[in-house]
Amino acid sequence: MTARIIQKLRVVGVEDSTPEVRVYTLEHPRKPLLPAWAAGAHVDVRVADAKVRQYSLCGEPGVQKRWQIAVKREAAGRGGSAWMHETLALGGEAMVSAPRNNFPLAPATRHVLVAGGIGVTPLLAMARTLAAEGADFTLHFCARSAALAPLLAELRAVCGPRLVTWFADEGRRFDAALIGPPAPGTHLYACGPQRLTDAVRAAAEAAGWAEPQQHYEVFQPTLDENFKPEPFELKLASTGEVLLVPADRSALEVLRERGFALPSSCELGVCGSCVCGYSEGVVIHRDSVLPVAARQDRMTLCVSRARVAVTVAL
Repeated sequence: MTARIIQKLRVVGVEDSTPEVRVYTLEHPRKPLLPAWAAGAHVDVRVADAKVRQYSLCGEPGVQKRWQIAVKREAAGRGGSAWMHETLALGGEAMVSAPRNNFPLAPATRHVLVAGGIGVTPLLAMARTLAAEGADFTLHFCARSAALAPLLAELRAVCGPRLVTWFADEGRRFDAALIGPPAPGTHLYACGPQRLTDAVRAAAEAAGWAEPQQHYEVFQPTLDENFKPEPFELKLASTGEVLLVPADRSALEVLRERGFALPSSCELGVCGSCVCGYSEGVVIHRDSVLPVAARQDRMTLCVSRARVAVTVAL
């Protein structure tokens, strides 16, 4: 069972932001308003063969009449973006979930935003919110060139001088060390290729940023070529029943087989839709979505495992 698809939306706008990135504007064909959302939220879109992909909302967070998503065609991807570019046209319809937010803005006196390529989509929504509130922020935007920088015109209009661009073809490459030490009340956000978010994370930790001040969003699974999954046990809190999770299967699969109709979407540990509470046990967290504080009592069933039998809140 995939994450609940709640509505069929109509494509009322299609615009190419770059040769690789297409912006879709979506409205409900009958209802005047869509569910409210906040900057950092994403939606699930059903693509070919009932597969689901996640796309950040990048329009105006306060506008409920329409949603906007930007989709980069990934030649080496899993086929979802190619389907979107080739199939979803003006007047077409898409099955879309309610927004879910694993990357919200935190209360802060200053915000530092770092985006790489298509990773700018949630940060554009953040910039819209912060600009409307008159908040103190800077957005660093990294891309190969201005011509290949998604949503650049919108960013310039929203951010003005608070936008700092780093285009490789101009010889300007972002150095994560520029983040510097954390000022009181400042929060850091980064979204983009793993090499960028890894560099930002390393620089932030070296400069003394506390974990709660750092916020990251990725849409690629955590890679660990040396990880070898082993079988482990799940205990159901409601009944005390113990289930064995084989090395070649996930907790999500085993629980579904046992009859639990659990939601999921990416099944890669990046969307958060299958997160479940737990108590006892030693969990091996292999997701890219849960912050450190949440990992004390929550786990992502599609990818995380355990060293010691874990009791799940089911």
